[in-house]
Amino acid sequence: MSSSPDSGPEQPSSSGGGVSIGSMTGGSIATGSHGRATSYNTTGEGPDPRHAELLVAIRDLRGALPPVADRSEEDAVLDGELAEAEADIVGAGTAGSGRLTRLLNGVRSWLGSQGAAVGAVASATAVVQGVAQLLG
Repeated sequence: MSSSPDSGPEQPSSSGGGVSIGSMTGGSIATGSHGRATSYNTTGEGPDPRHAELLVAIRDLRGALPPVADRSEEDAVLDGELAEAEADIVGAGTAGSGRLTRLLNGVRSWLGSQGAAVGAVASATAVVQGVAQLLG
């Protein structure tokens, strides 16, 4: 059965139907009245256990920092370092030694400043310990 612009979509013949896909990248398809398509998307294996622990500590420390409106310059600089390390670990499953060294120095500097909030010190200590383990 053919289709013309005036006759609407082409209807399958009574002998059955068919599907033709010229090219497809990713995604899922399903056909038929009870067809079901399921797509599982992954972005990689995820961080190794030590990086996963560091990621938790980074997120804890970021959460323990004062609200943005109340942050000192030291808090803002530390949050930037934490955010970059978090993005590396989430994106690649790891953070390079250069990133880890900058993070370690940033956390130590922040701890030495007057800006270190008492509640955030435990979180900062966990970040320092996690980085130190990864750097060996």
